[in-house]
Amino acid sequence: MSATASYSAGPEGAGTRRAERFARPLLIAFLVAAAVDLAGVLAGLDALHLVAKPLLMPVLAGYAAVRGGPRLLIAALLFGWGGDVFLLADNDLAFLLGMGSFAVGHVCYLTLFGRGRGQGRRPRASPAAGIAYAVVLVVFLVLIWPDLPADLRAPLTGYSLLLTAMAWRAGVLGRYAAAGGALFLLSDALIATGIAEWPRLPAPDFWVMLTYIAAQFLLAVGVLTAAGRGGAYRRTASSASTRPVP
Repeated sequence: MSATASYSAGPEGAGTRRAERFARPLLIAFLVAAAVDLAGVLAGLDALHLVAKPLLMPVLAGYAAVRGGPRLLIAALLFGWGGDVFLLADNDLAFLLGMGSFAVGHVCYLTLFGRGRGQGRRPRASPAAGIAYAVVLVVFLVLIWPDLPADLRAPLTGYSLLLTAMAWRAGVLGRYAAAGGALFLLSDALIATGIAEWPRLPAPDFWVMLTYIAAQFLLAVGVLTAAGRGGAYRRTASSASTRPVP
């Protein structure tokens, strides 16, 4: 992952350099928290999962912040943290609140992906990819609809539309963000199959968390890489760093 290294001159640039000293430790902390969480889920150690999962998105948001990431990226990650915390509780209200928090995060991503429209700063989202996502969404909803609880059908459908739109629009930032959007969709599809009580993979919670963690990380990397290239995704005209993302 590379971008041209440049720094702002003066006190603001010095502040940026000082802040970026925390980037690598925060990235390492995120990777450690992810490994601990996945190990806990795989081993059935609920205590590890309860400790590590709520750390993931705040640490990733901190990493994005010191890398000069846009505020909308940081907001999306923090709303993801809200969803993570709500989903730790095993009841319908917590599930709906968690889904709502994730939905706000997707709106943040969509708003961020829409920046720079008509200004020649990035390619348009692929119509072919949009059609493919739409077909997958419709087929999935038709198949899973009869097996969903009646009171969850409408909110899950609305959320699925929003998530699919986010996954499609993520492609405007390149392959990292595109992969992140697709993995986010896959992760939530795995959750939906559990709600519908479909046959699942061995250790299903492990695969849900693995795809989710990878999705949020790749979305963050995609946005930070775009910010490094300049343009509408930079937090401000002068404060975002353009060093390579590790």
